[in-house]
Amino acid sequence: MVKVFIDGKAGTTGLRIFDRLSCRKDIELLTLNDNERKNSEMRREMINSSDISFLCLPDDAAREAVSFVTGNTKIIDTSTAHRTLDGWSYGFPELSQKHWENIVNGKRIAVPGCHASGFASLMYPLIKSGVLSVNYPITSFSITGYSGGGKKMIAEYQSENKDVGLDSPSQYALSQNHKHLKEMQKICGFANAPIFSPIVSNFYSGMAVSVPLFTSMLKRNVGVEEIKEILTEHYDGSKLIKVTNSSEQDSMIAANKLSGKDTMQLVVSGNEERVILTSLFDNLGKGASGAAVECMNLMLGIDETTGLEL
Repeated sequence: MVKVFIDGKAGTTGLRIFDRLSCRKDIELLTLNDNERKNSEMRREMINSSDISFLCLPDDAAREAVSFVTGNTKIIDTSTAHRTLDGWSYGFPELSQKHWENIVNGKRIAVPGCHASGFASLMYPLIKSGVLSVNYPITSFSITGYSGGGKKMIAEYQSENKDVGLDSPSQYALSQNHKHLKEMQKICGFANAPIFSPIVSNFYSGMAVSVPLFTSMLKRNVGVEEIKEILTEHYDGSKLIKVTNSSEQDSMIAANKLSGKDTMQLVVSGNEERVILTSLFDNLGKGASGAAVECMNLMLGIDETTGLEL
């Protein structure tokens, strides 16, 4: 039986991972009580007693946790700390066969950020296909549920006396220094970081990451159907990612459509001049905890959907 420890189980990502693993018969969950979970020596002991440890921690604490490893413990880190570092496998197996193999054979996995997951799911296949230039002036906007902000933000949104401004969608990271930008640029290979406009709104979980494109600025003359075909071919056989177009949708796309799920849906909309690509998923699912469990399953050599909500 595989021994698993979740360092940071009390946070939203850790709690969702615990929920996905707690009923599994192939997993032995190692836990610390509330008085022990911030004790460095106890954490060190649990990490080195485990076969796989999930890190659901702030960046500095995640780096500290990695320094605790003295044996063969494999690490799956959900923080920002290691996503663009050499020696770490990027935890999005559907991007390419190489990404898949790096996770299967890896000992250090960095789970993508939620916004970055949606962005990469759309952009990576188009760059790989030769349709999209790495010099394209990319912009992206993303709307997410408030659970992505952690316990403090959840408490603010769920408070009976919450600020009236929280009833409205709120744009943030206005200085264009969002922590996911580095991986959005590096993983996809863009020459420059995108202009990125994230928005948090008054719903618990789910998100929609969108990227608009002018077809006249693409490297090949393609429109909505051709772009859909590229994405469909790229994700052919995926058990978690499906591609549709706007004709198969209602007149509006709800950002919370896949709340509670670990799947992802890519929607191609627009016309022959202007295309809008949208990635729909749960920020705590394929955007965090679900992706982490998927990576663990691959590392264990079992079906990647084991224990996930499809």
